Amino acid sequence: MADQIGYSQKVMEHFMNPHNVGVIENPDGYGKVGNPVCGDIMEIFIRVRDDVIEDIRFRTFGCGSAIATSSMVTDMAKGKTLEEAMKITRDDVATELDGLPPRKMHCSNLAADALHAAIEDYRGKQKQG
Repeated sequence: MADQIGYSQKVMEHFMNPHNVGVIENPDGYGKVGNPVCGDIMEIFIRVRDDVIEDIRFRTFGCGSAIATSSMVTDMAKGKTLEEAMKITRDDVATELDGLPPRKMHCSNLAADALHAAIEDYRGKQKQG
């Protein structure tokens, strides 16, 4: 059935059994992004130690692609340095999921953007001291 609607098996796996779901209380960094056109909203919470993303969680309101890309981006970022995680692109997320239907590519944009927003939030808090 996944093939009939244009979703890879990996997308379906991350949608049906998403990884890193939840909230980190008092996170080191928090990012929230949304797409007013489709109504998807993603939140990413990170815990950082020694410039490495030690823990990462997400909460997403949206379609199956939004959930799958949120799950995948958290898997990709966990254990990476902040600099490495900032280099994760929307295309990287889609590629790791073995592709997304063209009409759902905006979902991978949200996932990478939410990750980057959480890292920027963390960095801003560090500058404030």
